[in-house]
Amino acid sequence: MRSLVQLLLVSAMAMSAFAADTAAQVAERVDRFYNSLDSLKADFTQSYRGAGMQRTESGTLWLKHPGKMRWEYRQPATKFFVADGHTAWFYAPGDQQAHKSPLKKLDDLRTPLRYLLGKARLGKEFDGLSLAPDVKPVEAGDVVLRGVPRGMSDQVSQVQMEINQNNQIVRIVIEEVDGAVTEFRFRDIQANAAAPDSLFRSPVPPGVPVVETSAVGP
Repeated sequence: MRSLVQLLLVSAMAMSAFAADTAAQVAERVDRFYNSLDSLKADFTQSYRGAGMQRTESGTLWLKHPGKMRWEYRQPATKFFVADGHTAWFYAPGDQQAHKSPLKKLDDLRTPLRYLLGKARLGKEFDGLSLAPDVKPVEAGDVVLRGVPRGMSDQVSQVQMEINQNNQIVRIVIEEVDGAVTEFRFRDIQANAAAPDSLFRSPVPPGVPVVETSAVGP
C-alpha cells in the first residue's frame, strides 16, 4: 500500500503536469468531458458589478443536450431563466409579466453555456484562447484559460474560465468593454444528472402576460 507521502507526491506531479499543458490541450479535454454528457446539474453563484451597482445571486443550473438550460435562482429571490432549445423565458414569481425571446435573437451572457453539451469546441468559440498564468485560480491545481468569444468583441473584452483537474469549468469571469464584470462559480457539478424535459418548459403560469424581447434576463 502506498504511503501518504507517496500519494501526495503522485498528486502533486499530476497537478504539475496538468498546469503545464497548453491551452489547446486543456480545451480539448474540456470539450471531451462536456461532449460526453447528456445532462449536467450544478449549484451556481452569479455576481455582477458595474454601472455603480453590485449584486450576488445563487441557485441551481441544469443543462441538457441539445441546447436546453434552466437557471433556477433562489437567493436573494426566486426567478427562472429557461430555454427549451428554441425559446428562452424569464419569469420572477409575483411579476405582472414575463419575457421571452427566440434564442437566436437573445442577447444574454448565459446563453452560450447551453452549447457545452454535445457541441463544446472552446478552440473555435474563442479567439485568442490561451492560458492565463497571471490569474490566480480559486482552487490550487486549477488552470485558467482566457479568450474573447467569437463575434462578441464589441461587447466582451475577455472571458476567463477556471478548469479543475476533472476538466470541469468551475468559474467563468466575463469582462465587458464598458467595465462591467459578471462572474459565475459552479460547485457540486453532477454529470448526467436527472433532467426531465419538463424542467425546460415555460415557467410562466397561465394568465401572466408574456412580452417578447431580446433581453429576457435581469
